[in-house]
Amino acid sequence: MKTTDAQKRASTKWLSEKVENVTFRVPIGKKAVLQEHAKAHGESLNAFLYRAANETMERDKQK
Repeated sequence: MKTTDAQKRASTKWLSEKVENVTFRVPIGKKAVLQEHAKAHGESLNAFLYRAANETMERDKQK
């Protein structure tokens, strides 16, 4: 099914209002390792990185 112009505009608007982008650079080959780990735990790479960051921040608060 083809995405309409209205759907594209709505998606762009939602993204600009609700989320921010973060660039995460890793050595060549590490991305695949991270993706496989996330997949093994039933997560997307984005969800895994978000969870990992949040868990680390929680641990750091407890120190």
